[in-house]
Amino acid sequence: MTDDLRPLAVFDLDGTLADTAHRQRFLEREPRDWDAFFAAAPHDPPLPRGVALVRESAVECEVVYLTGRPERCRADTEAWLAAQGLPAGRIWMRRDHDRRPARRTKVEILRRLARDREVRVLVDDDALVCDDAERAGFTVVRADWARPSDALKDAQERQGRT
Repeated sequence: MTDDLRPLAVFDLDGTLADTAHRQRFLEREPRDWDAFFAAAPHDPPLPRGVALVRESAVECEVVYLTGRPERCRADTEAWLAAQGLPAGRIWMRRDHDRRPARRTKVEILRRLARDREVRVLVDDDALVCDDAERAGFTVVRADWARPSDALKDAQERQGRT
């Protein structure tokens, strides 16, 4: 099968494939240090369960990465994915000054992707994103293998930062 015909497997990054625990400290202080938070992303260790799932999915699906990281993090994100040996795939990122909640931006992109292709699965750690994606009719795998962070949850939903 060619990539043009295969269904899509859509993967979040932070908390799904990348362990952000080491950089949470930048969100737990006031004011939050977003520059430091994103600058530390290249040092994220991979999350083995997420990495295994993306590799398994790549057998039958085209892998697409859907992250709330801002566009300015693209080069670091591409380098991190390559360094982990993860399948190549399109990366959908938040525009640099887009502060809408992740559940809105991600479901909007999923709907756009689904116009032309079957979206077989979304894998994400954000419960609100998962809830809204399921309500929109998408199959979801909830990435519950990373340590949850209230600061990251607030950043994703209330502050529209990741």
